[in-house]
Amino acid sequence: MSDTTRVPDGDVKVHWFLPTSGDGRSIVEGSHASRSSGTADAFRFPTLDYLTEVARAADRLGYEAVLTPTGTWCEDAWLVTAALISQTSRLKFLVAFRPGVVSPTLAAQMAATYQRLSGGRLVLNVVTGGDGSEQRRFGDWLDHDERYDRTREFLEVVRGVWSGTPLDYDGRHYRVRDARVSLPPTPVPQVYFGGSSDAALPVAAEQADVYLTWGEPPAQAKAKIDEVRRLAAERGRELRFGVRLHVITRDTSEEAWAVAQRFVDRLTPEQVQAARTLFQGSASVGQQRMTALNGAFDGTARSLEIHPGLWAGVGLVRGGAGTALVGSHEEVADLVAEYHAAGFDEFVLSGYPHLEEAYWFGEGVRPLLDARGLTTPAAPTGPTGEALTRVVV
Repeated sequence: MSDTTRVPDGDVKVHWFLPTSGDGRSIVEGSHASRSSGTADAFRFPTLDYLTEVARAADRLGYEAVLTPTGTWCEDAWLVTAALISQTSRLKFLVAFRPGVVSPTLAAQMAATYQRLSGGRLVLNVVTGGDGSEQRRFGDWLDHDERYDRTREFLEVVRGVWSGTPLDYDGRHYRVRDARVSLPPTPVPQVYFGGSSDAALPVAAEQADVYLTWGEPPAQAKAKIDEVRRLAAERGRELRFGVRLHVITRDTSEEAWAVAQRFVDRLTPEQVQAARTLFQGSASVGQQRMTALNGAFDGTARSLEIHPGLWAGVGLVRGGAGTALVGSHEEVADLVAEYHAAGFDEFVLSGYPHLEEAYWFGEGVRPLLDARGLTTPAAPTGPTGEALTRVVV
């Protein structure tokens, strides 16, 4: 059976996003444009109270996990998500971190501790880092390809430490003796990994459990993951594949596109140009691919519809994932199904504001995915996210 005729199997996982750099009702808040211009519109600061609201909503709505970003412009992912463990019941935390700024043995210990404290709710997103200027803020002076080679060694050490057997390791970037943790994590956290460069793909094939990529049009994204799948097969491995997207879903297509238009109406030419200049200087191949998708902008949201229902407007001012699923609930469900047919089983979504958009997708699109057999319906939960037991009388 070809990838384009995959049968729904209920195994699609849908994740949400924790806005630890702030949130709001436009795509400018907390973005590269707002940092450059010093402007913000109805900004919601990433307080623990607000992030708890988003996490509890994701927990209640049945999202698998929340991705928590890493970098200069957001709160620390480890600390924030650790504070949210007791505020949620089943939600997993997809913690992003940079391997070059922490010891692999310490990272293995942190993850093992986190698994025990959370009851096994940690997932790791390894971010090698494509922006040299940001890496240097953390004292990392390796070039782009060297960083990926270091990531490979980092994960070899981490997985070795998790094995429960004391590890001796001699590499180009790391040397450890008798590395261990008090108890290996149970379960071992899955490793999500992204990167679009020639240096990144072999590392993903060797070390990732889930290869995560930004939302290019389905055929373009499929070509990328097919290459990672081929490299993994050469190494005797199989991976799952995930796609990182924003979403704007409403009861009708017209309502959804009106939201997208309001987003671009709030942008100034200076904000767009400042962000584009920054992105064009990035060494990240993934960022370069995202930036190339929004070159046809003429001031209208529809000018950046690069595939039916796929909108590149977010990438005008935001780095990283720059595309969004836009449309009615049925149309968005159709596009999720199209990505699934292309080979994707994991969807890491976000929207503006994150709290409200989590409900739009969770209550509008998720039931359609459940009905189509793409996702498995989540168990019902109580008002704070705790699982409820059905009583049959």
